[in-house]
Amino acid sequence: MKIRFSSGCTVAIFLALFLLCISTGSAMGAGFALIEQSVSGLGNAYAGGAASAEDATTVFFNPAGMTRLGGQQASLAAHVIIPSAKFTNEGSTYVLGGPLLGGNGGDGGVAKLIPNAYYTIKVNDRLSLGLGVNAPFGLATDYDHDWAGRYHAWKSEVITVNFNPSVAYKVTEQLSVGAGINVQYFKAKLSNAIDFGALDFLGKLGLPAGALHLTPQKADGSVSLEGDSWGVGYNLGLLYEFTKNTRAGVAYRSRIKQKLEGDAEFSDVPAGLAPVPVFKGTGVKADITTPDTLSMSVFHNFTPQWSIMADVTWTNWSLLKELRVRFDNPNQPDAVTTENWQDSWRYSLGLTYLPNSKWLLRAGIAYDTAAVADAEHRTPRIPDADRFWTAIGMGYKVSQAVSFDLGYAHLFISDSRIDQAPTGENAVRGGLQGTYDSHIDIISAQLNMRF
Repeated sequence: MKIRFSSGCTVAIFLALFLLCISTGSAMGAGFALIEQSVSGLGNAYAGGAASAEDATTVFFNPAGMTRLGGQQASLAAHVIIPSAKFTNEGSTYVLGGPLLGGNGGDGGVAKLIPNAYYTIKVNDRLSLGLGVNAPFGLATDYDHDWAGRYHAWKSEVITVNFNPSVAYKVTEQLSVGAGINVQYFKAKLSNAIDFGALDFLGKLGLPAGALHLTPQKADGSVSLEGDSWGVGYNLGLLYEFTKNTRAGVAYRSRIKQKLEGDAEFSDVPAGLAPVPVFKGTGVKADITTPDTLSMSVFHNFTPQWSIMADVTWTNWSLLKELRVRFDNPNQPDAVTTENWQDSWRYSLGLTYLPNSKWLLRAGIAYDTAAVADAEHRTPRIPDADRFWTAIGMGYKVSQAVSFDLGYAHLFISDSRIDQAPTGENAVRGGLQGTYDSHIDIISAQLNMRF
């Protein structure tokens, strides 16, 4: 039986995926990057991502790999990411030295659905075109409103939607090159409590210290920040086939500068502050640059049934030195969180077995180093730490036109510590101290079509 898809059907599928992308959030990844762009790749822990070129998802991992694909191909995928991040308070204090009141915050991890879609077409023997719609960055954490770290974070969410048209050209029988443009939408929502008692004690309300007679941790208000932006970047790739069984790939994705604009809303502001021009609804701005990445991968078939692959990926997280929110209200000081992140590295190794012409089995391991440099700069919005991946997957070919992939990964995350003093930018937020017990489960499914 042959299954054919019209061009109208293809457009409808991509529109549906686009609407799904912008209606769902994103979930916590390494730093806040999401490598979950392929289910076939997930089964191998994304080892060999820049060299495998198995299906249309190569648009993201290495556009040069499109020259290996015949005809028209599409891959539609959904990833359910289930993170867990449980904090244990270990001596957190506020500015006067007493304990920060409140619980541990519950489980800060938030499960999210991450969709992506890819399409490729072989124009001729040398030229291929493609399009990807995906979410390369995302974040979601959510804590109980009465927890000890409420002045640092309640809810944090980052949503991205990336449109990635690409082109690939086969220079020689061995060498292919590829390039793409990334048009990326970025949206962020952040909220936390405000300790107006501590602000009053420190004299930071534009009034004499203690003028409102508020007690630290007994006069809480809150702020909710929301902003969005569009940015543009690019990606490049090389694929070299040493033999029909061995190939290597290099892929680079550029940084993208985002200039977010939005609004700040303040709630439960003490009545005594009404004449003072602070803590009132206003516009906000923030600049953030998503990092560039460089991947180097190899893929080798050492028998007709067995393949091995490996990958090393560098991510330029040291770009992120601070998160600074600027308020349009000139009387409202900037909200600053020092991040001081470091570059991260990811190492992965995968294995694939083809027992017959229908089935394909995958396994992989990986190790990610954290973007957060130390306990002093770790925050509850992104309690990042080193992680070890174990992954399995399978593929099944229904016909020459249709196949699907399933994948599962469990990420063992190292226990991470927050160790902040109630001084400087944390004088009002408090010195949050404690440890995180975290892990992530990923369950994914992908439909592949050839027509």
